[in-house]
Amino acid sequence: MKIGILGDTHDHLPNIQRVVERLEHENLELCLHTGDFIAPFVIPVLAGMGVRMVGVFGNNDGDRELLISRCRDVGGIEIRGNFAELEEAGVRIALLHGHEKTLLADLIESQLFDLVVHGHTHQAGITRKGRTLVVNPGEICGYLTGNPTCAIYETEEDQARLIPL
Repeated sequence: MKIGILGDTHDHLPNIQRVVERLEHENLELCLHTGDFIAPFVIPVLAGMGVRMVGVFGNNDGDRELLISRCRDVGGIEIRGNFAELEEAGVRIALLHGHEKTLLADLIESQLFDLVVHGHTHQAGITRKGRTLVVNPGEICGYLTGNPTCAIYETEEDQARLIPL
């Protein structure tokens, strides 16, 4: 199973459209969003990817009820609060924004999950702690690094790769 991973979109519509166009050719079965959607008007653009998306809130997501309402209206995107636990293709996944540093560190250290996905720092990276693969897809917005990126995780290989936009 191929899973797209993105986050820190921060309302940058041109880059959001770029990531949608880039990932729609990857035959994804799921996409994860690490939060900081920011405004509800990004939801229909993300839905254009045509794949089920599960996200969490980031520290900059303001009107959370409106974001959830927009997801319901558009369909295909679900925001599960501040933390989501998923099991996909036998892989146990923790999804969070990552601004709560102690929680993030504890999740990684516990090795209770096969995959921990987070954002917040805008710094793309893939590391491993024992059995746990840790993926930060970087930022879609490009505001802090100037290098918008996303990631793809393949469950069968238990490997992820970063994709520059």
